[in-house]
Amino acid sequence: MPTAYLCIPCHKQIHALFTNYSMKVQQLSGGQKKRVTIARALIQPADLLILDEPTNHLDNETIEWSEGYLAQYKGSILMVTHDRYFLNRVTNKIFELDQGKLYTYEGTYEMFLEKKAEREALKVQNEMKRQNILQRELAWLRRGAKARTTKQKARIERIEKLHEQKGPVQQGELDFAIGSKRLGKKVIEVENISKSFDGKHLVKYFSYLLTPGERLGIIGPNGSGKSTLLNILAGRLQPDSGTIDIGETVRIGYYTQGHEEMNENLRVIEYIKEVAEVVRTVDGQIITAEQMLERFLFPRYHQWTYIHRLSCGERRRLYLLRVLMEEPNVLFLDEPTNELDTETLGVLEDYLEQFPGVVVTVFHDRYFLDRVVDHLLVFEGNGVISHFQVSYSEFLEMKKQQEMVKEKPEKKPPQKKERHKKLSYKEQKEWETIEDRIAELENKLKQLEQEIAEAGSDFDRIQTLYQEQQSVEEELEKALERWEELSFLVEEMEG
Repeated sequence: MPTAYLCIPCHKQIHALFTNYSMKVQQLSGGQKKRVTIARALIQPADLLILDEPTNHLDNETIEWSEGYLAQYKGSILMVTHDRYFLNRVTNKIFELDQGKLYTYEGTYEMFLEKKAEREALKVQNEMKRQNILQRELAWLRRGAKARTTKQKARIERIEKLHEQKGPVQQGELDFAIGSKRLGKKVIEVENISKSFDGKHLVKYFSYLLTPGERLGIIGPNGSGKSTLLNILAGRLQPDSGTIDIGETVRIGYYTQGHEEMNENLRVIEYIKEVAEVVRTVDGQIITAEQMLERFLFPRYHQWTYIHRLSCGERRRLYLLRVLMEEPNVLFLDEPTNELDTETLGVLEDYLEQFPGVVVTVFHDRYFLDRVVDHLLVFEGNGVISHFQVSYSEFLEMKKQQEMVKEKPEKKPPQKKERHKKLSYKEQKEWETIEDRIAELENKLKQLEQEIAEAGSDFDRIQTLYQEQQSVEEELEKALERWEELSFLVEEMEG
């Protein structure tokens, strides 16, 4: 029977993922459902933990908790994720599937990037060598070489094989700034807006002025109202009170968290051309739909594929490009990292760096936030929203400093304790037996851990054993504290 490296997480660990145990699953938000799923996976003893996009839909605090927990996980972890900070802090080996080939890299995500860059540079060098050899051989053929001998025939065959080989696929890069519709000085102004659902305040007396060129990130716990605020700013949802004023020149492009309906009988290129066949750069250059698709990792041969044959991630990437092809001047992004791979995120980040308009995003991808956003709206709870003019990493550091100040205990002057001359009869008897009691409790804990590991999927028995385990842990903690007290008395008496 395999050894279970992970015992039942303590109550505090499960509480970190979810606190309201009485809610029905159907009433939960996407992020809350994800937390329940992760808690269910962690509560089962296992040698191997398999996670498929564990950070999708999770809020930043839960992601950070998960990082700390999984970094100390005693078993093995196999996961698929596009969260680059998460990869860097949790993994020590990375598999990359690229063009049908699997590559292995030892180390963190940073080391993976270095090794991948070296591998791609080597591919480019090899391709240059292939092209040079091919040019020389083709020149030899053009001079009228005839396949009279076996050597000449073999040489011609080698030329044909060189010609058939495919070079490295060029990744999408945006080396130009896409134009957008002209944006005036007035963008969006909200004043004292409030919004509630089922008696719960999501937004309360919130005011904000969105200005040209702004890069605004919205963060907060799952279910706190981030998407609701985004819908209000976009004019898709009316507040219960307060006013929202959208400028006349504002043209909003909205990448939603939910899956937009697509005509699956259309081809990729047809779906994009429904919006626009060309877009213009800031300097007036015309970029065709085909060229934009190439930049977003849809090569020419793939552009005639029917949408129903695309993967979920490819559909999300295609939908993202359709939003951008509308040439908006205010871009709303609601969780764009969900189901987008790291290459697509890199292309999107390149696009946003050169995007001349306003960007407002609800995001949990911290790498993306650090690269794109310079202002934050933070949901504090009960409808309260705070504004910070800092990057996400700066906000985290500021928050940690505040927590350290709160947790720092006040220094109290040392108090002189009366010296004990002698242990009482009861204390003496307790001192003589307490070490045996501690050893007994420790053995009991080991036995319970073994029983939990052997319980398999008998969740009722696991729950009973877990409750008993908690009781023994509390008793052991009290015994250890009492041992320290008695030990101090004995030392004083002997000193």
